[in-house]
Amino acid sequence: MDSILPILKETREASVAVRRLDDQQRADVLVKLAAVILANSDNIVTENQKDLALMDDADPKKDRLLLNTRRINDLAQSLMDVAGLPDPTRTIYLDKTIEQGMHLRKIAVPLGVVGVIYESRPNVTIDVAALCLRSGNACVLKGGKEAHYSNTYLVSLIHEALSDFGVPAAAVTLLPAGREYVGELLTATQFVDIIIPRGSESLIKFVRQNSLVPTIETGAGVCHTYVDRTADLDKAAEIVVNAKVSKPAACNALDTVLVDSDVAEVFLPKLKEGFEKWHVEVYADETSYAIMEKAGFALLNRAAADDFGREFLDFKCSVKVVADLYEALHHIEEFSSRHSEAIISNDQDAIDKFLNEVDAAAVYANASTRFTDGGVFALGAEIGISTQKLHARGPFALEKLVTEKWIVTGNGQVRW
Repeated sequence: MDSILPILKETREASVAVRRLDDQQRADVLVKLAAVILANSDNIVTENQKDLALMDDADPKKDRLLLNTRRINDLAQSLMDVAGLPDPTRTIYLDKTIEQGMHLRKIAVPLGVVGVIYESRPNVTIDVAALCLRSGNACVLKGGKEAHYSNTYLVSLIHEALSDFGVPAAAVTLLPAGREYVGELLTATQFVDIIIPRGSESLIKFVRQNSLVPTIETGAGVCHTYVDRTADLDKAAEIVVNAKVSKPAACNALDTVLVDSDVAEVFLPKLKEGFEKWHVEVYADETSYAIMEKAGFALLNRAAADDFGREFLDFKCSVKVVADLYEALHHIEEFSSRHSEAIISNDQDAIDKFLNEVDAAAVYANASTRFTDGGVFALGAEIGISTQKLHARGPFALEKLVTEKWIVTGNGQVRW
């Protein structure tokens, strides 16, 4: 294929058909798709196994790639959840008559064509399509070659559901997996309204630096948990272990533990059982290394400078002992990716200061960062976690897939 522009043109044209669907029809498309997915669960697993067979078992992204019966059921339920959400394009932001006698309304309308570039996760194929269709948008999907078989089959099921409603298959377009088409997608301003990269920091950086189409960044999460001197240390240990091991390849997984020096000698040994159960490899600063070595941690390394500010995406994390809350705040300010940050504390003043001063999409007190998720936040699903500040921040879900339109009704007014 020499160019993807003809494909993108078809998607632009198909976006009109999606926009014409009424609220109930958009919801019904997702209900139909949920049924189609469940009916073809075995086939989805079969196609997914083709992708899994090509990936090294040691690759931490392999878990992201996996689609099993439970995850397929979760996808179907997510479709039902999104179908049940209110139509974001029905929102009226302003409704008034101005002194010239004209009636003004500012309303929410679909963005148009949403392009999403992502890696590894075939569930994103369904999540993006669902959110875009429910909000009246068409979408262009650029998945990675590692999920080629899974994505291709899932999009065929989406097309099956769309056909029942007279919507062209081009409304959900899966581009070829080759990287050579990314550049053309990023410059197709006449056909694509917004680009959302979801994946590694290098992918996001590449899109940000090369896209002529407006972008919303999602993905990279360098997440910290600060254990304050007043924390319930048993509770803190449970939270830290959960944030690290429950899904280490997720962007909301913990990367760095910051521990107040007043409690470090008592707290750090409490991580040993949980970390060793999950074979967590630790990169410790000088102070924490001495404490953890004495406690007998098995997988212990001396931290290098670049182990702080590093997104591990694996059963690995860095640990640093800090003098107080102020040093913790300074460290987070320097190394955070502005995704999710947490404090474990029983000091309300410390909690308030942390929550007010930490600049991140989600900040937590006495809870795991693993909760930053569109489904968990009752948003149905998400395209990703936005770490920027314009238009959308945090779980980027249905209500953010719209823009604004002014509707002006007059009866002959002119302006000189």
